[in-house]
Amino acid sequence: MWAAGALVSNIGTWMQRTAQDWLVLAQLTHHDAAAVGTVMALQFGPQLLLLPWTGFAADHYDRRTLLMATQATMGLLALALGLMTVLGVVQLWHVYLFAFASGCASAFDAPVRQTFVADLVGDDDLPNAVALNSTSFNAARMIGPAVAGLVIASVGTGWAFLLNGISFFAVLGSLFFLHVDSLHARTRAVRTKGSLTDGLRYVWGRPDLKAILVMLFLIGTFGMNFPIFISTMAVGVFHTDARGYGLLSSIMAVGTLAGALLAAGRDKPRFASLLIGSAVFGLGCALAAVAPGYWFFAAALVVIGVAALTFTNTTNSLMQLTTAAAMRGRVMALRLGIALGGTPIGAPMVGWVANHMGPRWALGVGAASGLMAAGVGIYTMLYDAHHEARFRRSG
Repeated sequence: MWAAGALVSNIGTWMQRTAQDWLVLAQLTHHDAAAVGTVMALQFGPQLLLLPWTGFAADHYDRRTLLMATQATMGLLALALGLMTVLGVVQLWHVYLFAFASGCASAFDAPVRQTFVADLVGDDDLPNAVALNSTSFNAARMIGPAVAGLVIASVGTGWAFLLNGISFFAVLGSLFFLHVDSLHARTRAVRTKGSLTDGLRYVWGRPDLKAILVMLFLIGTFGMNFPIFISTMAVGVFHTDARGYGLLSSIMAVGTLAGALLAAGRDKPRFASLLIGSAVFGLGCALAAVAPGYWFFAAALVVIGVAALTFTNTTNSLMQLTTAAAMRGRVMALRLGIALGGTPIGAPMVGWVANHMGPRWALGVGAASGLMAAGVGIYTMLYDAHHEARFRRSG
């Protein structure tokens, strides 16, 4: 029931993301990649800005109730932006405002939604469930942008926002009709002085989690700027219309869906998968940067999609499974804050590079982020192997 409702809502979410980028890049500005970067910064910045409170809420309050509140809020915001766009009164600052408001709701929604998976299935099936949840999200990513391109071209951008707003009724319905007594009981955190910052102290004492977060920061900040990469290449290099832009986003989703399905088939997550995922991500961005034509670029996006999902799904499963149950919400909020909260730093910088040096150089920044993350992974594995060898000798 959860998967069905989430799939419908995720399709709407990807429609909105595609329409929002197109609205800013092609209708409210003259191909201004920095404006797209600003929207991304405002949308994902609250993940870091509200970090102590979002993780605290996920660990201390009923997750199902929180999800219903956040999903309803995002649905209402989508309907409001869609109505303003259809009526022709929307301006760039309106998009900035709605992006920030939606980002605040999403900041509370994301850690709850990710840890809610464990409430649905329990720890034994968690790695597989995380991967299948991601499969649903990326199946929607394959459908939503293509549908958005058709909607924009046929009836206008605002209708993509309105359809997204309506899609939230599906996930709200699935949450309402869930069998609450079938959810897996979990240890709810005890509210004490310092609860807001306990997650930071917990991660600081775990070198393995710190290494994962450094790798996630590099790729999340400078590599996961797909709206900028795809929109600027589509418009500025290949000169496509809304249909061609939407198709590229959907083609990339083929790769992310494949990556999610591969992750679902693994018995358990391993650190080596992070190293492979980050290295292939860097290689894929490099290939996309030198793409001679539209279809070569599309093929490179598939490679990037597989690598990105291998990397992000592994960080999700590894961090949840190796974290105490009562700390999961705060640790996952920190993970999301690092992964998405770096966007206010990276997106404007990547947008500036795309504007002043060209979209291909912006993709070069993404390639560098993947290779640097792989370097951190190699160092961590060598460091662990060295200390393990010393421990055996001393034992």
